[in-house]
Amino acid sequence: MTDHPNSDRDNELLKRFEPIVWYTDGEKFFPIAVEQYISQCSLWAKREDEPAKLIYPQGELSVETLRTPQDDQPGTIFFLKFIEPLDLIELARYSIDQAISSISHSDVKHRFRRGIGRLARVGYSSRLIDSLYSLTLFFRGRVPGDTAAAAALAYQKIQAACGKFTCYGRVLRENGWIILQYWYFYPFNNWRSGFFGVNDHEGDWEMVCIYCSEAKRKNADETPVQAEWVAYASHDFSGDDLRRHWQDPEVKKMGDHPIIFAGAGSHASYFSSGEYLSELELPFLSIFVKFADYLEKIWINTLKQAGVRKTASNFNVFRVPFVDYARGDGKSIGAYQDCDWQLKKFDENTPWAVNYRGLWGLYAQDPIAGENAPAGPVYNRDGSVRRSWYDPLGWAGLDKVPPMPLAHSFLNEQRMHLLTRCQELKNIIDQKSEYLYRYGVEAEALQGHSHLEQSSRITIEKITLLSAEIKELRQEAAEQISKLEALDIYDEKLRRGEPYSIRGHIRRPHQPSPPTHARLNLMAELLAAGSIGFLMIGIVGIIMFARQYTIVGLAIMVGFLLFMEASFRRRLPGLISSVTVGLAIIAALVIIYEFFWQMVVIAVLTAGVIIIWENLQEIRF
Repeated sequence: MTDHPNSDRDNELLKRFEPIVWYTDGEKFFPIAVEQYISQCSLWAKREDEPAKLIYPQGELSVETLRTPQDDQPGTIFFLKFIEPLDLIELARYSIDQAISSISHSDVKHRFRRGIGRLARVGYSSRLIDSLYSLTLFFRGRVPGDTAAAAALAYQKIQAACGKFTCYGRVLRENGWIILQYWYFYPFNNWRSGFFGVNDHEGDWEMVCIYCSEAKRKNADETPVQAEWVAYASHDFSGDDLRRHWQDPEVKKMGDHPIIFAGAGSHASYFSSGEYLSELELPFLSIFVKFADYLEKIWINTLKQAGVRKTASNFNVFRVPFVDYARGDGKSIGAYQDCDWQLKKFDENTPWAVNYRGLWGLYAQDPIAGENAPAGPVYNRDGSVRRSWYDPLGWAGLDKVPPMPLAHSFLNEQRMHLLTRCQELKNIIDQKSEYLYRYGVEAEALQGHSHLEQSSRITIEKITLLSAEIKELRQEAAEQISKLEALDIYDEKLRRGEPYSIRGHIRRPHQPSPPTHARLNLMAELLAAGSIGFLMIGIVGIIMFARQYTIVGLAIMVGFLLFMEASFRRRLPGLISSVTVGLAIIAALVIIYEFFWQMVVIAVLTAGVIIIWENLQEIRF
C-alpha cells in the first residue's frame, strides 16, 4: 500500500466528498487542530510500578517536540495530560455559569434532554450486569468528574482564539480503490459525565472512510471519480456491518457530502439520527457472552429457526447497556452549513502522527481501558498499528469487493476459471466412468466362481469407492454450472450499470432504538432505576428479620418487580404466557422425576403392542 503523492487532485477529492457532521444539542466539544491541543498539554511517561514522570511541562510541548521519538524501557506508557481538574471555587463558578446559561432564553433551545433512561430500555438481567459495572467504577482508575468541566473551559478558550473546526484528510490508492479518510480530533470525550454513557477520557479520534473508483469514459481522456462505499467508525466495530453503499437510502447526503450523525459525548459516527443502545462487555463476563453467541448461532444456523434474524434483538444481556444519543439536532459542520471545515492533509510521513505512539490524553490506569485516552490515528493503545490505517479495505470488509469498473474483468476471469474447471471435471468423470464400466463387467464375470471370491470382493470395493468418487465429481460439476449461470445473470446486471446488492453484506445492522420506547412513562423509568437496589435492600431485610422466609420472600419480590415492569411495558399477557409455560415445564419435570420408571414401563409396553399390531397386518388370514 502506497500513499499517493500530494496533488491538487487529491485535495479536490477530499474537498468534494468532505462529510457533514450533525451533532446533538448539548455537545460541548468539536474537532480542533492537534497543534492547538498539544500546546495546552504536558507529556508524561509511566513505567511499571513507578509514578508517572513529567517529560515536558505545559507550555514547552509542541508538535516539533512531540514528534521526536521517545526512547525508553519496554512497557513504558507515554501520555499527554490536557487539563488539571478544577478546584472547588472554579468548579462552583463553572456550575453556576452553566445553570444560568441553561435557563437563559438564548440557551433553552440548545439544552440536552435525555429522554427515556437507558435502564428502562432493557430487561432485568441487563440491569443486574449494569449494577456490577457501576460498582467497578469505585475501584477502577477513571477520569475525575470535574475534569470534564475544566476541559470544557479550556476548549472554549481554544475555540474563541481560533474559531475553526479542523478535519484531517488522507488519500490512498489500493487495489483499484481511491480511499479518502477523514480524521477528527476532539479534545475530550465526556460521554459518561455529560450524557450518562460508558466513559470519560481526554482526547478522542474519530474517522470516516469513503471508497471511490475511477471509470474511464469512452473516447475521453478523463477518468471521473465516483463514490461507491462509505464506512463510519463507531466505537470498536469493524467489518461488513460498518459500511454502506453510496446508493443506500440509509446514507444521507447533501450533494456528494455524506451526513454523519455524531454521538453526544462519544462522537461515534452513525448513518441515521436517533438514540442507539450500545453495549460494553466486561472482561470477566466474556465467557458468558461467547456462550450466548454460540447458542444463538446454533439456534439460527443449525436449527434453522425461521424469522429469528428479524425478531431477535442484537442486545446481549451479559453486556452493560448504554445509550448513544446521535439526534443530529445541534451544531452542524461542513458544506452548506453555518460552519465549514478547515481541511488539513496528512499521511504516513506526518511526524506527529507516525512518530508518537503514546496516548493522546490522560492515562487513568483503568484496567478496562475505557477511561484511558486513545492513541493517535496510526496506533492502538498498545502501540500496534490500527487496521483502519494499514488496511482500510479489510477494516470495512471491502478487501473482497472490487471497484465497479473492475468487477466485469474479474467476473470474466472467474468465468474462465469455472469453465476450465468444468472441462477438467468432464474429462475426469469420463475417464473414471470408463474405469467403472470395466470394473462392472469384471464383477459380473467373477460371479459364480468360488475360487475367485476374494478377487470379486476387491472388485466390488473398487466399484463402491469409484462410484462414490464419481458422484462427488458430478455434484461439483453441477455446482460449477450453477455458478456459471449465476455469473451470467450478474454479468447482465453489470452491463446494465446496476450496483452490487447494496445491503446483502449487512448481518447485524446497528439501528436506533425504536420509537415505541417513548410510551414508557416516568413510573417505568423509576422502577427500572431502582429495581436492582430495592431487590438488594429487600434481600438484606429478609435475611436480618425473617431468614426462614428467604426463598419465599425473594420469589415474591422478584415476581412483584417483574409484574410491575411488565405492566408498565404493556407486556403483561406475554409475562403470563411465559410464567404459564415455565410452570408447565416445572410440573412436567416433577412428574417425570416422581414416576420415571412407571413411565418407562408404560412406554415399553405401548411400543411392544404397536409393533405386534403392525406385524399382524402383514399376515394373511
